[in-house]
This record gives sequence, structure tokens and C-alpha cells, in this order.
Amino acid sequence: VQLQASGGGLVQPGGSLRVSCAVAGVSSEHASISWFRQAPGKEREGISCISGTTGRTLYADSVKGRFTVSRDNVKNAVILQMNKLKPEDTAVYYCALGCTIVRGIVTSHGIVSWGKGTQVTVSS
Repeated sequence: VQLQASGGGLVQPGGSLRVSCAVAGVSSEHASISWFRQAPGKEREGISCISGTTGRTLYADSVKGRFTVSRDNVKNAVILQMNKLKPEDTAVYYCALGCTIVRGIVTSHGIVSWGKGTQVTVSS
């Protein structure tokens, strides 16, 4: 299984960006996919998870109400739509195969495969 995140870039505060996770080797329609991000000097943060069995989604408090995850079954991809971006959203964003939630937090436990990240920079 291979995953590849793309679509990052530079955006102004308050703007939007759409990051895609292309999935190869399994159907993205039934895959559990998590999104993580890591800012310079900070620990990796799990920000979203979509379950492959139930379709339920979970978001970290830091992005809830601004980010939305969905599936693009035609392209076999999972999309992270990011709205109302803030400078603190600046990070490398990664998608991963697997979805493990511990006490309401998306964790890296049980992640089967990681994709290469894509840089998102929010700055004026």
C-alpha cells in the first residue's frame, strides 16, 4: 500500500486549501485514513481520521469546524479540505493508513503505512 499527499502550498490567513491523499494498493473507499501534521520544532499531531468501516470522522479540537475530510472514490483518494487557515496551521501534512483513537485523540498506533508529506504554509 502506498499513499501520497499533495496539494500543499502557500496561503494567506483566512484562506482555504485542499490537500489530497492518493491511495494505491487498496480501495480508498473502504480504507481508514488518518491525517497528521508536524510543525517545525513540534511533535506530530493527529488531526483527523475517517473510518473505513463506519465512515465516521474525528477531528482534533485544533481543526474542528475548519477542516473536513472526505473521499474521492473516482480518484481513489481521501481529501482534507482546510478552511479559515491560521498561521499555526503551518506544518507538513501527512496521510496514513489506519485510524486509532485513544481518549478522543488520533494516534499513530496501528498505522500501517505513511505517505510522503506535503508542506502547508499559512502566511501573509
